Amino acid sequence: MTAGRKAAVPVDALPADEAEAELERLAAEIAEHDRRYYQEDAPVVSDAEYDRLRQRNAAIEARFPELVRADSPSGRVGAQPSQKFGKIRHAVPMLSLDNAFSDEDVVDFVGRIRRFLGLKAEAAVALTAEPKIDGLSASLRYEAGRLVVGATRGDGTEGEDVTANIRTIAEIPQSLPAGAPEVVEIRGEVYMSHADFRALNERMAAAGGGRVFANPRNAAAGSLRQLDPKITASRPLRFFAYSWGAWSGDLPCATQTGMVALFREWGFPTNDLMVRCETVEAALAHYHMVEERRARLGYDIDGVVYKVDDLALQRRLGFVSRAPRWAIAHKFAPERATTVLEAIEIQVGRTGALTPVAKLTPVTVGGVVVSNASLHNEDYIKGIGNDGQPIREGRDIRVGDTVVVQRAGDVIPQIVDVNLAERPADSEPYVFPTTCPVCGSDAVREHNAKTGREDSVRRCTGGLVCPAQAIERLRHFVARDALDIEGLGEKQVEAFYRDGLIAHPSDIFRLDEARLKGREGYGPTSIRNLLGAIAARREIDLNRFILALGIRHVGETNARLLARHFGTFARFREVASAAGRQDEQAWAELDGIDGIGPVVGEAIVQFFREAHNQEELDRLLSFVSPRPMEEQATGSPVAGKTVVFTGSLERMTRDEAKAMAERFGARVSGSVSAKTDLVVAGPGAGSKLKKAAELGVEVIDEDAWFHLVGA
Repeated sequence: MTAGRKAAVPVDALPADEAEAELERLAAEIAEHDRRYYQEDAPVVSDAEYDRLRQRNAAIEARFPELVRADSPSGRVGAQPSQKFGKIRHAVPMLSLDNAFSDEDVVDFVGRIRRFLGLKAEAAVALTAEPKIDGLSASLRYEAGRLVVGATRGDGTEGEDVTANIRTIAEIPQSLPAGAPEVVEIRGEVYMSHADFRALNERMAAAGGGRVFANPRNAAAGSLRQLDPKITASRPLRFFAYSWGAWSGDLPCATQTGMVALFREWGFPTNDLMVRCETVEAALAHYHMVEERRARLGYDIDGVVYKVDDLALQRRLGFVSRAPRWAIAHKFAPERATTVLEAIEIQVGRTGALTPVAKLTPVTVGGVVVSNASLHNEDYIKGIGNDGQPIREGRDIRVGDTVVVQRAGDVIPQIVDVNLAERPADSEPYVFPTTCPVCGSDAVREHNAKTGREDSVRRCTGGLVCPAQAIERLRHFVARDALDIEGLGEKQVEAFYRDGLIAHPSDIFRLDEARLKGREGYGPTSIRNLLGAIAARREIDLNRFILALGIRHVGETNARLLARHFGTFARFREVASAAGRQDEQAWAELDGIDGIGPVVGEAIVQFFREAHNQEELDRLLSFVSPRPMEEQATGSPVAGKTVVFTGSLERMTRDEAKAMAERFGARVSGSVSAKTDLVVAGPGAGSKLKKAAELGVEVIDEDAWFHLVGA
C-alpha cells in the first residue's frame, strides 16, 4: 500500500472513462519506476508494490482491450538506456518474464502450455527451475571466440555499452574454447554477494565521502555502470550465466539444461541450484526448498524461474508481448522479521501530509538493519485499508506491540502484522493527532465525494505558516504563475529561508537593503533590481494572488474562477470565512460556483478557518493590494455580472457558453441565488428557471444572449 494513495476502484467496477484515465496514470507511474530502477539504480517502491501496479494495468487492459495504449507497460521491458553510455542494439531482444505469485499460478502456467501445444492433461512437460538472481541483466557477445561487447538489458531492444567494465569481472571469460561458433551471445546476471557487499560498504564508509549502497543489487548495478572502468575493477562483481541471444549456426543442444551445461564447460559460472523437473509438483518442491535456503545462499534472489526444458517446444510456444510463453518467474513473498514498536513519530511533508513513522527496536531483515518503518497513514495504524476494509483482520498498531516488519523488495520497510498475544496489558490505541505537530494548525482529512469516505491522509491546514511546508509554499508564492517575482527563484528562496531572512510570504515584502547587503552575489545593482521586482508586485491581479496562497486544489484555473466570481479578495475572504462558520448561504455560494464543487470548497473553507492563515493574510495584505477583477472587465454588458446557464443549449455547448461568458467579463455560477444577475435558459430548463422566477432574476434565451454580448 502506498501512503496517501486513494482507494483503487475494483477493475470489474471501472467505467470506461475512468479505466482510460487509470491506464494513462499507470503507464506514467510504471515508466517512472522503471527509470529509477534501471537507469538510476535507486528504486523508490517495493517489488511487491511495483508488481501490483503491473497486475492492475494488465487486468484493466484485459477488460478494455480497445483502451490499450501505445506506451503500455505490458509491451515494455526495462527502461531506455542511460545517455551516459553508448547504445548497443541487441541482435535478439532481451525480454522480461511474466510473474507467478502462488503455487496455483504455476500450475496454471503449465496448463496454458499444454493447451497451447495441444497436449493432453497427463502429458509430461519438463521444466528447469533455477534461482532468480537479484542483480543486473547483461549480454556478452563473442566473435571468433573473443569477447567484443558487453551490454546491459536497457529497454530490451537497446542496452548500454559497458564492455570495458564487463572485461574487469574476473568470472567472465575473455575468450571461448576452440570450436565455439563464430558469434555467441551469453546472457546472465551481474550480482554482488552479501559478504562482498558488506565489505564494499565498510571500505567506502571508512574512506569518507563515498556513497554507501542500500543493497547488493544497487551496488552491483552502480558498479557495473561506472564511467571509469578502474572503479568497476575495484568492485567485487560476480556473474551467473543462464541464457543466450544471437548464435551463429544450429544450437549444439536440444534442451535448456544442455545449453547451461555447455556454458559451464566453457568456463562460465552457472547456478548449482538449477535443476530439471519432470513434473510441476517437483518444480514447486524445488521452489520451496530454495525459498527455505534463501537467507543462507550468500547472495540475493527474489524467486525461482521456470523454463520449458525442450528447446523445440520453446520455439513452438514463442512469445507474447514482452515475455516468452515458455518461462515464468515464481516470486518469493517479501522477507520478514519480528521486533518491538517503541514509538510512533509524525513527520510533516512539504505538502502538509502527516505521515506516521514507526520507531523500532533494531532488527535485521534481509541482511539490512531496520530501525524505522512506514505506517503510511492514520487508517493503516487502525488496521483499515484505503478501501475501508480491514487489512490486518481488524488489528490496530500500538506503541509497545510486537510487530512483523517486511522489506518488500529490499526497499521500504513496513509493518504488516501485529502479534496480539504479546501485546502489553496496559497498551492503548494510538490517537492520531488532529493538529500539526510542527505549527499547531488544524490537521484535517478531506472527504472524497466519489468514494463517500474520508481520504486516508491527514493534512496540516497552516499552509502559510507551517515551517515544515515553508520552503515549498514560499517557492509556490513567488512562482511564475503566482506573484512571479523576478530574481527570487527556488534557490534564492531556499537560501533566504535557511539564513532567516524570510519565513512567511509577508517577510518577502520586508526585505530591504540592510538585510541583503553583504550577501554573496548581491551587490548594489542586484539588490536594487530585486527590491524593485518585489515592489512591482505590491499590486497584483486577484487570480494570481489567490493562486499564490497555495490553497489545496486551487490551481491556476480554479483561482481564475474564484477571482471572476468574487471580484475582490475582500469578498472572497468574507464568503470563505463565513462558510467556515457554518453560514449556509455562504457555503451555498461557494459550492455553487461552476467548476469549484464540494472538494475544492472544503479545502478553501479549511484554509480560511485556520487562525494562523488569517493572521498571515492580515500581514500580507498590509503590503499587497490584489487588483479587483472589475478593473479588468471588458466593458461588455455582462462584465462583472453573475450568469447561470440552464437547460439544453442548442447553439453552443455548456463549456463554450461558460468560456464565452468569462471572455466578456462575466462570472458563471452553477446555481441560482439572490446574487445571480442573469439566467440563460434553453429548452428543458427546470428547477433553476423556477428559482429565477421566485427571486425575480432576469431570464433570457440563447438568441437574446448572443444579441446581448454582440457575438
